[in-house]
Amino acid sequence: MTRITERLFYRIAKRWIAGYTLQDAMDAARNANERKIYAILNRLGEHTPDRKLIQQYVEEYLKLLETIQTENLQATISVKPSQIGLAAEIPLYGENLLKIIAAAEGEGRFVWIDMENSPYTKSTVEIYRELVGTHKDLGLCLQANMKRTESDLRDLLPRGGKIRLVKGAYPENGEVAFKRRSELNANYLRLMHILFEQNGFFAIGTHDEKMITEAKKLSRDHKADFEFQLLKGIRDDLKSSLLANGFRVSEYIPYGPEWYNYSKRRMRERKRNILLLIRSITG
Repeated sequence: MTRITERLFYRIAKRWIAGYTLQDAMDAARNANERKIYAILNRLGEHTPDRKLIQQYVEEYLKLLETIQTENLQATISVKPSQIGLAAEIPLYGENLLKIIAAAEGEGRFVWIDMENSPYTKSTVEIYRELVGTHKDLGLCLQANMKRTESDLRDLLPRGGKIRLVKGAYPENGEVAFKRRSELNANYLRLMHILFEQNGFFAIGTHDEKMITEAKKLSRDHKADFEFQLLKGIRDDLKSSLLANGFRVSEYIPYGPEWYNYSKRRMRERKRNILLLIRSITG
């Protein structure tokens, strides 16, 4: 990617990311709080086998938690397993995750674990299963496009699992994932019904208004402890509407120089963002 193309693409990517630095993340979190929205901060970067770089990421998450506390923000963090050790070896990931959890628990902060592409799914779920019983403020993202997710959900919920349900942004093959949009949507609805029928905390992570409308209907029939989670810069009008209707809303706010691959996934998800990019290049 040429420097000019990168600058143009970054103009679009800034919709979804806070910027390059930790301070950019703090500014975005403060902006969310001013809109009565809770912030979930993620330092971009994934699939990292380099131990030195892994350590740097872990230290940044610890610094992030410290700064959130110092600046008294309504915020927490979401970590990617392959960023903090899982792409190197499973024990290293477990060790680093426990360090982050301990720091968060010391400050009364919840920690979310992101779900990545299928090579990491099994280990991510297994380690969460091991930890959830002794770490109550720990949540896991599950992806409705994965065929195994209903089984994982039914296994984790009785253990006290706290789930963020998303559709899934990674390209996957038909052996492990639903490829048709109709199948994906049907599975998301099925999983969402399961969440509303149990008693624990969970999050609905989608911008799909049909799914959100169904969640609102389900919330009238179930006394559920849940929130809506939406990405930074996407459907701010919907966030305002949900808040006005009395729902809790969190905003997922990524930051860091590794913004390009993340932004490509966002572009694949939302075709109209490609039109915005073309206008930036030609306008």
